[in-house]
Amino acid sequence: MSQTYQLIREQWLPQDLEATFAFFSRPENLQEITPPFLGFHIVRAEKELHAGSLIEYKLKIRGVPMRWLTEIEIWEPPFRFVDNQLRGPYKLWHHEHRFAEKDGGTLISDRVDYALPFGVLGQLAHRLMVRRDVEGIFDFRQQRLTELLRKR
Repeated sequence: MSQTYQLIREQWLPQDLEATFAFFSRPENLQEITPPFLGFHIVRAEKELHAGSLIEYKLKIRGVPMRWLTEIEIWEPPFRFVDNQLRGPYKLWHHEHRFAEKDGGTLISDRVDYALPFGVLGQLAHRLMVRRDVEGIFDFRQQRLTELLRKR
């Protein structure tokens, strides 16, 4: 049985709820908030996201090229959406994005539940590098969101 891990992050941005959700609803913006070292590139995505939308992309994890296919499972604008990995490096990747008005801006809450394949070897990989990698990706994301969604 695989160990399931969880990452929880919150970030407040001085942008209104509708504009913040609109940014996240455009698949091309995913590339803007993904670290360059991942070599992230969207292969296929619908212009307008909705429940059932698929996003396929290529990236490199520690230099190893791979493809990732995500499905938008839940789409509740402007408050929430959930994406799940259908194909990719994880045994489980379930990412819930929540958005709420707060103090004249938007509070973004992320909850990622994820698991690695390969049993004990996956657990060791998580301890040695994967946890740090996932946290680093979300650190970069928070920094980029602050730059991109400053109050205009």
